Parts: sequence; structure tokens; C-alpha cells
Amino acid sequence: MSDHDWTEVVGAIGLFALLISVITVTVVQFAKTRRARLAGIREEEYRHLAETSVRLQESNERLLAALDGRLGAMENRMTTLERVLRDVD
Repeated sequence: MSDHDWTEVVGAIGLFALLISVITVTVVQFAKTRRARLAGIREEEYRHLAETSVRLQESNERLLAALDGRLGAMENRMTTLERVLRDVD
């Protein structure tokens, strides 16, 4: 083989190495971008879940406060009823 043939072989190998490097970098960057996009979507879903959880907890808090008020009123009535029954005996 002549010197000219070797330069063509080295050039072809270099070209293939460059092409493989570009393809590899492109695939890796595409994968990173996709992972980042999916992470953003997942964070948005978590944020929505947290907001829903907070709303439901506030609703439960209001319901428990209302039940506490009703239970207190029932306790007062029960105390009054017990007093009346003791007076009758």
C-alpha cells in the first residue's frame, strides 16, 4: 500500500470516530432532555397532589370543628338530662 492509501484509511477511521462521537453525544443529550422533561412533569403532578392534599386537610379540619361543636352541644344537653333524671329520682 502506498502512503496515499494509508491516509485514506486513517481519514476514514477518523471520520467514523467523529460520526460515532456525534451520534453518541446526540443520543445522550436527547436522553437527558427527556429525563428532565419527565422530571418536570412528575414534579407538577406532585405539586398538584400536595395542593389537593392541603385542600382536603382543610376541609377535614372544618368538618372536625363542626363536629366538635355539635358534640359539645350534645354533651351539655346530656348533662342537663342527667340532672333532670337525678331530680326526678
